[in-house]
Amino acid sequence: MKLTISSLTKQYGSFTALKDFSCEFTPGVYGLLGPNGAGKSTLMNIITDNLKPTSGSVQFDGRNTSEMGAEFRRMLGFMPQQQGLYPNFTLERFLYYMAALKGMNKSDARADIERLIGLVNLGEARNKRLGGFSGGMKQRALIAQAMLGDPKIIILDEPTAGLDPKERIRIRNLIAEIAFEKIVIIATHVVSDIEFIAKEVMLLKQGELIGKGKPFDLCKKIEGKVFEITAGEDKLSEISDKYKVGNISKDEQNIYVRVISETEPREYVYTPVKPELEDLYLYYFD
Repeated sequence: MKLTISSLTKQYGSFTALKDFSCEFTPGVYGLLGPNGAGKSTLMNIITDNLKPTSGSVQFDGRNTSEMGAEFRRMLGFMPQQQGLYPNFTLERFLYYMAALKGMNKSDARADIERLIGLVNLGEARNKRLGGFSGGMKQRALIAQAMLGDPKIIILDEPTAGLDPKERIRIRNLIAEIAFEKIVIIATHVVSDIEFIAKEVMLLKQGELIGKGKPFDLCKKIEGKVFEITAGEDKLSEISDKYKVGNISKDEQNIYVRVISETEPREYVYTPVKPELEDLYLYYFD
């Protein structure tokens, strides 16, 4: 199973939202990482056929998806960034409604909905109205609808947006669980969403793919450029003016500032540290 994207470009007049994007996806989790406005949602909407590209193609196992039409859409599960739910629907009614839109018969839908409600841990909320759901519950409901019909490709646009840390972890673990034998593409600007579950990360900046690879291999590219500075608290502003700053911690005597720099911060007491994906994000996007 292979999803192939070739030279996708999307223009709005003189503005280019996506420029010559090419990539191949096979089963597993992929992270599409970039700041807001990088082109992530544009790419997601082209793949799901909600938006037509200016040029380029999307192919599934060698067939053009625009020609496959409804056949390809049945293979897709899509969780949009906006929580476009029906507040007066119960969870169960919402899922039956989405199953009907996907062309599922009632018998298949019933079995699928039972399985998915359990998978996303919303069994006790099945008869509650969506308008009363928390942000995390709504995200889990949207993941459940994306999985209706056992799709081969699941696309999640900012799946943990606005969630607290506990819900982020729950959603991340759920994504890892559903990724078996499926292509799962996660568009996000939250590094922790994908750092430990993505087999490949793609870096998107101003509509262009500027790097891709396994998280470990991408982090190797900035080895020797990440340091932890030990200094007095009065030096924080000065350090922030000179360097890209990541994490900051402190004890009773000092602050410890993680910085990304092309050169060693020799004017301070420092230690080279192993790069992480968050450092890579700051290096390219800060």
